[in-house]
Amino acid sequence: MQGRRIIQSVIICFFMLANARSQQQLVTLQDAIAATLRNNYDILLVKTDSAAAAIDKEYIYAGFLPTVNGIVSRTQNTSTQKQVLVDHSTRTGKDVQNINLNAAVNLNWVLFDGLQMFAIRDRLNQQFDLEKINLNNQVVNSTAEVVNAYYIIVRQKQQLKAIEEQMSINEERVKLADRKLSVGLGTKPELLQAKVDLNAQKAIHLQQQTIMEQAKEELNQLTGMRLPAFYEVTDSIPINDSYHIEDIQNNIEQTNLTIQQYAKNVDISKTLLREAQGARWPTISFGSGYTFSKTDTRNVINPYSTIFNRNTGFNFGFTANVPILNYMNVNRSIKQARLNIDYNETSLSRQKNMINMSVRVGYNNYRYQLSALRLEEENIELAKENVAIALERFRLGVSTYLELREAQKSLEDAYDRLIAARYNTKLAETELLRLKGELVR
Repeated sequence: MQGRRIIQSVIICFFMLANARSQQQLVTLQDAIAATLRNNYDILLVKTDSAAAAIDKEYIYAGFLPTVNGIVSRTQNTSTQKQVLVDHSTRTGKDVQNINLNAAVNLNWVLFDGLQMFAIRDRLNQQFDLEKINLNNQVVNSTAEVVNAYYIIVRQKQQLKAIEEQMSINEERVKLADRKLSVGLGTKPELLQAKVDLNAQKAIHLQQQTIMEQAKEELNQLTGMRLPAFYEVTDSIPINDSYHIEDIQNNIEQTNLTIQQYAKNVDISKTLLREAQGARWPTISFGSGYTFSKTDTRNVINPYSTIFNRNTGFNFGFTANVPILNYMNVNRSIKQARLNIDYNETSLSRQKNMINMSVRVGYNNYRYQLSALRLEEENIELAKENVAIALERFRLGVSTYLELREAQKSLEDAYDRLIAARYNTKLAETELLRLKGELVR
């Protein structure tokens, strides 16, 4: 009785799972990209860096403003004193208390520091711009990952349909072999081989389903696990065959985000040189302050001692700090800053060459994949027609099952090449748009 309940529960769970899968929500590429832009962990991390740069930019003029500090202190001292005067008389006292209260408000304003404050302001602005470029670059790269991951699922789905088509042909083979055997026109090995081939296709079908589910999990990971537990994707992979290399190369130094990153690093390094050069100049500051001090003395032993003292006052003035000798640290910093500029400029030139080369290579691959796709689209029609003819000849008994299997194998290979060509063409197209910086608009 208990075993029957367990079996019933398993059957109910199986049907519930099957029903959930049959009602899978359709997730489009735009849905996946939108979820990625909101929840992708890499994008969220770069957003944090960008937010930190935005905070620095918000307080960018803090270096131009004066600093004001307030100081308050109170000390109390209790002591035992003994004094010996000139006439050798002695005075002693216990619990002599001395209470000091001090307060001050000081202002310091740097009026000139070799223009370093202006260089720092420019560097913070440039750092903010760099973080925005980094964020846009991460968005483009993550979007490219999602596009590729999404169409991997579509590819596996198309592969699954191709396997199902092969299964239908094998099922027809089994029926024909069984019918021919029943009327004495076929052989038992033909029927057995047809069944073996059908079972092999069923095993491949199960394996393909597993591969597709794994691909769905990988896409869900990129979106921050925001997709439904069970979802479906579209059936086709759209291809744009109208791109020209001139369109990609045109203005690419202003649109490619990696080049923009390296160019911004050059700007930042030039600003750092200005900061280093500013240390050669004197620093002129304005200072001002208000002070208050009070002293209370109790239980004194000298009748001429002051028991109360209070001072208040206001002061201001200018200070010049002139660098004379600092072990040539300024010269060292300037030389290092110039080397840093040379390094970043060289890196920028190298990156431009690499991007231009990647565009040429990527475009050649794109054109090749388009040509291969057209060829495979033609081949699939020929392979389908060949299978139809072979199946009809097998039905009429004018060909062997080996000829039909050969035609099936050709169709299977043609499907594999066609589906791979579609996906590879989409990859090449996506890479061109990523290099151009126009994958996300």
